[in-house]
Amino acid sequence: MAGRYYDEWTIGDRIDHEIRRTVTETDNLLFSTMTHNPQPLHLDAEAAKASEFGQILVNGTFTFALMVGLSVGDTTLGTLVANLGYDRLVMPKPVFIGDTMRAETEVTDLKESRSRPEAGIVTFTHRLYNQRDEIVCQCLRMALLKKRPA
Repeated sequence: MAGRYYDEWTIGDRIDHEIRRTVTETDNLLFSTMTHNPQPLHLDAEAAKASEFGQILVNGTFTFALMVGLSVGDTTLGTLVANLGYDRLVMPKPVFIGDTMRAETEVTDLKESRSRPEAGIVTFTHRLYNQRDEIVCQCLRMALLKKRPA
């Protein structure tokens, strides 16, 4: 198990996740079609060329999901009870096919669970960067994590 229990986190903990991922055309195409997103900017090369971006724009919900996915192995793998929500999601820069993503996570809040004494809530700030070290996605993630077994 790679994730940490609630009581193993402290506010200010920071992780640079080692796994990186280059976004492919197949990623974008499959994610867009699996989620029934027909946006031409994601699927139509000619429409994308005519846009201000000049090329296909990677589906933003894929970008968000990739950011969270890159963090799971180091944060919540095996200790998660449930994700309680995501907040302050921003995507300040576009992602394009061929961009290589890396993620970092910081713990910004810890709170004991009132309803579950065996768990606590960790608030993570996740950031996703491209190969130019530009933030392309960021959010808060509130996760209910198990406490270390007695």
